[in-house]
Amino acid sequence: MAYDFDLYVIGAGSGGVRSARFAAGFGAKVAVAESRYLGGTCVNVGCVPKKLLVYGAHFAEDFEQSAGFGWTLGKADFDWATLIANKDREINRLNGIYRNLLVNSGVTLHEGHAKLIDPHQVEINGQRYTAKHILIATGGWPQIPDIPGREHAISSNEAFFLKELPKRILVVGGGYIAVEFAGIFHGLGADTKLLYRGELFLRGFDGAVRKHLQEELTKRGLDLQFNADIERIEKQADGSLKVTLKDGRELATDCVFYATGRRPMLDNLGLENTAVKLDKRGFIEVDEQYQSAEPSILAIGDVIGRVQLTPVALAEGMAVARRLFKPEQYRPVDYNMIPTAVFSLPNIGTVGLTEEQAREAGHKVQIFESRFRPMKLTLTECQERTLMKLVVDADTDKVLGCHMVGPDAGEIVQGLAIALKAGATKRDFDETIGVHPTAAEEFVTMRTPVAG
Repeated sequence: MAYDFDLYVIGAGSGGVRSARFAAGFGAKVAVAESRYLGGTCVNVGCVPKKLLVYGAHFAEDFEQSAGFGWTLGKADFDWATLIANKDREINRLNGIYRNLLVNSGVTLHEGHAKLIDPHQVEINGQRYTAKHILIATGGWPQIPDIPGREHAISSNEAFFLKELPKRILVVGGGYIAVEFAGIFHGLGADTKLLYRGELFLRGFDGAVRKHLQEELTKRGLDLQFNADIERIEKQADGSLKVTLKDGRELATDCVFYATGRRPMLDNLGLENTAVKLDKRGFIEVDEQYQSAEPSILAIGDVIGRVQLTPVALAEGMAVARRLFKPEQYRPVDYNMIPTAVFSLPNIGTVGLTEEQAREAGHKVQIFESRFRPMKLTLTECQERTLMKLVVDADTDKVLGCHMVGPDAGEIVQGLAIALKAGATKRDFDETIGVHPTAAEEFVTMRTPVAG
């Protein structure tokens, strides 16, 4: 059968665009459908604008610390509208880049909501197209719990477009998005409370990292409330919100921001017209080659719920393009040793196993840990401390995990991730000469294990 396209991609986020571009480069006839914005969550309402807001929030510390280096500044004044307008301009620029990347690659762009009609056919804007392969890369969407007054709360989607910075804000959640936004709002001057129903945020991260970040955020005056959950939200006559917690306490605020998880974006996609199956969490079920139960339909990225990170979606998109259209270049995505960062203030950088994971996997471990006040802060009143930690297999000397909390943690851990991916041992770290004076050199000067 002759198809209109070799590959039809639904979703022009990072993974979908990468797969489409490379498939077209390999000679395939490709189309991409997008109903919202080019670049997906990351570019529009995720990592890119969030990092810009983190930069904005960090200036408050820079101004404060500059006095120790002889600078005298006038009263700093922050304007939220300027930051958001400049952010919007940059995102619009990136949208244009994504459009050009697709069009210049020879990809046909369809702007509208695509729906599956059958395993080889999609409908968009009243038109139907056939494809040999269909790739679903529709990403995820924030979830707000179904509680009374949920309509008064916002998610990360809306946070980037607030007309003004709330004077008081409750951030609800214990994952990295909640922690990052709490740091952003607090740094920009809002009275911020972080509520989490569990004992301690960032479940799944190394225990020392979680505890250290809790201490540092508390030092900075961020109000952390654990074992706290919202029962209902009520709008008051003056426009403020009254929040009642499950323990009976009442809090007054101007904004409730929920960051309590994301669901796969499968709304009105027409999956019922195919044999595609969902797993028990609601994500599309795929095999090692991203093929669903319907042989012609594949899925990648947040919609399959594996590792929900932009670079992972990019790698998955590349793998699909290569397997289908350039099999001699195909290699599977390796999900081991994926580095990641949390752009909290201070940052977290991590790669490999946590201490808890290593012990659970049966490794006999040695732990190397260092906590110190960064050199930049020695001329200031700031008492922030950096944490660096290595998890080492005591039998093989292999470094299993590397964790950091402190300035530029993500930048530092990216380089170390290559070493861990290559199988570096603690001896390799010890025999590497440090760059002095830097914080990063601490990773190659830790000599005495703190625990085994």
